[in-house]
Amino acid sequence: MKYRPELDGLRALAVLSVILFHAEFEVFSGGFVGVDVFFVISGYLITTILIDDIENKRFSIVNFYERRARRILPALFFVMLVCIPFAWIWMLPDPFENFGQSIVATTLSGNNILLFLTSGYWDLAAKFKPLLHTWSIGIEGQYYIFFPLLFVLIWRFGQSLVYWLVISITFISFALSEWLSREAPEAAFYLIHARTWELFSGSISAFIMYNTRLQKSGSLALFGLTVIFISIFAYGENTRWPSIYTLPPVIGVMLVILFADKETFTAKILSARALVAIGLISYSAYLWHYPLLSFAKIYKQTEPSLMLNFTLVLLAFVPSYFSWRYIEKPFRNKSMISGKILLATILTSAVVLVGFGYIAHKYNGLASRVFDKNISYSDIDYGYNDRNFVFKKNEFETNLQLKVLVIGNSFGRDFINVLRETYDISKFELIFADDYDVCTLFQTEGGEKLSSKANLIIFANHYDLNNRFEDLNNPSCINEAIEYSHKGNSEIFFIGNKHFGFNQNWITRIDIADRQLLRNPITLDQMIDETRAIELIPSANYISIMKPLSNKEGVLITNELGQILSPDRTHLTKYGAIYIGREIVLSSAIGRVLEFAQNQ
Repeated sequence: MKYRPELDGLRALAVLSVILFHAEFEVFSGGFVGVDVFFVISGYLITTILIDDIENKRFSIVNFYERRARRILPALFFVMLVCIPFAWIWMLPDPFENFGQSIVATTLSGNNILLFLTSGYWDLAAKFKPLLHTWSIGIEGQYYIFFPLLFVLIWRFGQSLVYWLVISITFISFALSEWLSREAPEAAFYLIHARTWELFSGSISAFIMYNTRLQKSGSLALFGLTVIFISIFAYGENTRWPSIYTLPPVIGVMLVILFADKETFTAKILSARALVAIGLISYSAYLWHYPLLSFAKIYKQTEPSLMLNFTLVLLAFVPSYFSWRYIEKPFRNKSMISGKILLATILTSAVVLVGFGYIAHKYNGLASRVFDKNISYSDIDYGYNDRNFVFKKNEFETNLQLKVLVIGNSFGRDFINVLRETYDISKFELIFADDYDVCTLFQTEGGEKLSSKANLIIFANHYDLNNRFEDLNNPSCINEAIEYSHKGNSEIFFIGNKHFGFNQNWITRIDIADRQLLRNPITLDQMIDETRAIELIPSANYISIMKPLSNKEGVLITNELGQILSPDRTHLTKYGAIYIGREIVLSSAIGRVLEFAQNQ
């Protein structure tokens, strides 16, 4: 296969755009396009290799898999092994458990599947997942496994059949990605069936190159490169992806592949020595950059500055070069590393990685690394919050004098934990409802039935840093709820939002004895903005959680015994529920209502 330096230049463009996007440089808001550029290039190169080997009667599926293993696995496994000690030292139990799961999934070429299965409400923030970027390696690995088998199986019936089958699958996959990007965006993003069309676009380019003597076109090649550039700078986080918006950069890559002859302006740009050098180490650069950026966030108490991110971007090329020079190149050279040594290295590394990941998962992130051995993992994980679904009922069923209704999502269940840790809940009847808000509670038959029986109604929902809070978007409904309360129907309260800072992993570096009343050095107004809540809700009906936890030194994240208040920066551990109940709720208006009931 003829070497094309312009494709290494295109790889350099792709990896640089991805790295600068992950480093959060806003100008590269569409830098994720770089991954799609890699997909098309991979499809082209793999298909070209397959056609060339089959036509020259030297194809061997074993040799093909060996070449892919030499190319992908040694560097990947090495990066994961290097990440383990840093994760062990710096990560809290939940992110460490997630890291272990990612280690296993990545080793088995399936981190994209794991990310799809675990995406959702409780998903760990992407910035704290050092192996998040390996989802794309999972997709390429699945392509490498299955495409050659399909290719060889169908080829015996004629090259044209393979070609039209590839085209057909490309159109089906493209239509699927467009539909899924609207209906199930996580599936569209992470799963191979919505990405196949990008890889197969490269395959189509390979068929065209093999069967057609194309007239090279500098203008078409330049147009393709321009479209890729525009996509990198024009797209952003709100762009549906992959979807019809992915089509322009994919076509752009195809145009560069098909028409960028070495004499064209585009090829000359992309063949520049610096770009080719970066392209040669682009795989290692892709592997190293995200762990560096992610571990910097895990280590720091506050959001890393752009200057630090830029420094890390530059530093990423140091291990990338050495990884390429001393791992990638030797393992790709059969005369230096035999097939037996390759197999032994891969199997040994895989056993170590999977074993580590299994232990991290089975033992819930090995909480004893961080906390006192007397602390139960169940007191600090999400199961502690989810246990309160037992209070989800459609109507009150007892004759207890006090009936308490908590409206909300997981933040509502958080507040139920506060009540459970603070009061004897056998003295009152408690219902949790997550299918109502401040409007529908009083405007639907089921909601009216519940509210009419409740003596105490507590709205405990969540609003983010931009104040997108369902209840706060309905001031007329809030007024209706307050008037309902003033008429003596029930006591009504709104619970403020919670947020415990940018990152809490840094407490792993502090001895347990020194964690008493530890604070995250972030001021309250940097975490949440309660302005709108204060404007809309009378002070008698509003309970701020964060204000009592905050002072000029920051936001409290541990109690006086050094036990962490939140497992994920927004929800509560058992110790957080106990502390907030004792220090805030007992002295609040809610506390007075519940204390009265307790004493009856």
